[in-house]
Order: sequence, then C-alpha cells, then structure tokens
Amino acid sequence: MIAKQKILIVDDDENIAELISLYLLKECFDTKIVYNGEDALNIYETFQPNLILLDLMLPGIDGYQVCREIRAKSNTPVIMLSAKGEVFDKVLGLEMGADDYMIKPFDSKELVARVKAVLRRYQPAKPDVPVTSRIKCVEYDGLLINLTNYSVLCGDKELDMPPKELELLYFLASSPNQVFTREQLLDQIWGYEYIGDTRTVDVHIKRIREKIKDHPHWELKTVWGIGYKFEVK
Repeated sequence: MIAKQKILIVDDDENIAELISLYLLKECFDTKIVYNGEDALNIYETFQPNLILLDLMLPGIDGYQVCREIRAKSNTPVIMLSAKGEVFDKVLGLEMGADDYMIKPFDSKELVARVKAVLRRYQPAKPDVPVTSRIKCVEYDGLLINLTNYSVLCGDKELDMPPKELELLYFLASSPNQVFTREQLLDQIWGYEYIGDTRTVDVHIKRIREKIKDHPHWELKTVWGIGYKFEVK
C-alpha cells in the first residue's frame, strides 16, 4: 500500500484552511491544519509533511519567519499563500526559500495543480536499473530458469512447469551446491504460514525430476537424511 503524501496547512483563516484541506483530501492527500506559526514549527517534526502550504500573515510568528526556520533544517517544499500581490512580496517570499507563491483569493484547482507540480519536482530521481539486473534468471549448460516470466528452457524445449515447481527449482539452482532441508524449502517457497508437511517438497522434487533429467554438468540431488541441493559438477 502506497503511503499518502502529507500536506501541512498553516493559515489563521479557519474557513480557508478547511476548504483547502477538503480539496486536498479529495485528491487523496493527508492533511493537517494549524492556525499560527508557533504551532506550525511545533507540529512540523512529528507530522513530517511532504509539503507546507504557508500563509504569510499569521499571528505571532509570521510566515516569513516560519519559512526561514524550516529552511534552516529542511528542504521540505513550501508554497506561500498571501493576499499581498506586489512583486516585492513575491520576490521576498521566494528568496526566503519558498518554492511557489500564490495570491489570495486563488482557484482551488490551480492550488491542487501547483501542489502536485511542486511535489513532482521534489521526488527523488530513480537510478536507471540495467535491464539485466531486473531479470531473475539462472542459467546452466542446457538449462535456463527465468523467474521473471516463469519459464524453463531445457535444451531446446520449453517445459510446462507450475509456479511452485519453477520457484523451487529456481531457488535451489540460485544457490548451487548448497544443501537445504525440507523445512527450509517449505519456508522459502510456501511461506512460514503454510500448513502442510515436508512431503510436499518431496512430491514437487519428484515432478521436477520427471521433466528435467540429470545433466553431465549438474543434477538435482537428494542429500539423504537432510534435504536437497542443486549440484554443479
């Protein structure tokens, strides 16, 4: 489940704050409202918002000071909200560290759009992952086990193998020459909450062996009294 992004709304006008919160909740954001700068600074550490909507004209500590103190310790995005529409006020707000500046009264749809735009800019860039590292695949001479698309190629023949058989074969082949007990294999493939006995593993191993014959360079081997291993010679 993806966690909702959190928006801290700081505005001494309760009606405006509630209206902003309503629109953001409809867009599946999590919101918290405070009505003064002191509460905003106090709640910031515990709420840890993804973005702050900050009114400038606040009782006590004003929005400029709140932004300055937030910027001293964090890069959390800040959108300033103000009735002051002069260029000087906008420039001052942006120089204080705000990421955007909106003049009241504003359109609610535009506010939501700007919130989303600022959040997009602050999403950490995802490093490019090589295609080969995304593919879960084990290959030996004459055998290719692909867990990404759940396929097994033995020689030139693609085998029809149910998911649990394929997962069991892949797990063993991924750790060549390592011995696993039946209990370990049950936990890894079927999960700790699986209700069943170790004969389940034996049955699946038997079915795999019926489809994959031993190879001069590898074999699915029983270690008597212990379990199984994928032996590479």
